[in-house]
Amino acid sequence: MTPDEHLAMLRTEGMRLAAMPPDALDAPVPTVPGWTLERVVRHTGRVHRWVSATLAAGPDASMATSASAESLPHGRDCLPAYRDALDELLAEFDKHDFDRPAPTFTGPGAVRFWARRQAHEVAVHRVDAADAVHAAGGSAPEPVDSLGAADGVDEWARLVLIRALPEVPTPLHGKTVHLHGTDTPDAEWLLTFGPDGVKVEAGHAKGDVAIRGTAQELLLTMWRRRPLATLEMFGDTDVAHRMVDAAVM
Repeated sequence: MTPDEHLAMLRTEGMRLAAMPPDALDAPVPTVPGWTLERVVRHTGRVHRWVSATLAAGPDASMATSASAESLPHGRDCLPAYRDALDELLAEFDKHDFDRPAPTFTGPGAVRFWARRQAHEVAVHRVDAADAVHAAGGSAPEPVDSLGAADGVDEWARLVLIRALPEVPTPLHGKTVHLHGTDTPDAEWLLTFGPDGVKVEAGHAKGDVAIRGTAQELLLTMWRRRPLATLEMFGDTDVAHRMVDAAVM
């Protein structure tokens, strides 16, 4: 996806999150123990404020400088405050070229990093919020766009998984996992685990275990929002479980 497409996804998913019913703010998120809809909204809005401050501070800013972003209010006021935080973030992106240098939590990067990261941050948390509403008797979550979800799987593999496993657990050494998004063109990856980390290659290949599902199913499962059992798996399923259990950022 292009950075412009990431921002379109951020806008769509953010507006869905802002439209959550205020009467459901106390509803628990079934896949994130201890979280409620309100906590999802307040957390995501504060992350938006943090990223806005990071981009506004310039290429040489310290991540620590913007880490003290103001929290959103509690209660029903958190929803309009979230919408304001989303609008401010989108406005901040409009001020910068995507290739402009920007600090990131992985080191020096560019503004485009944050467009992608925020799009997928909001997509996953919007599903968290919708899951809470659904569990409380509301409608089922609207699906994440399939191309956006596939891009989210790619980001998970190349950012989250690699950062979570700078030292791969010994049982995973030499193991391979093939991920296949069945509803999206070219949504296939081979993950190879070794003592020096994780190697990610796009494309079709045979792994010790193959994991198949829609791009959204893969995205939500890799982020621990859905159980692996909901996906098709062929081969050594223990490898799949070890990978997901270890991939915590």
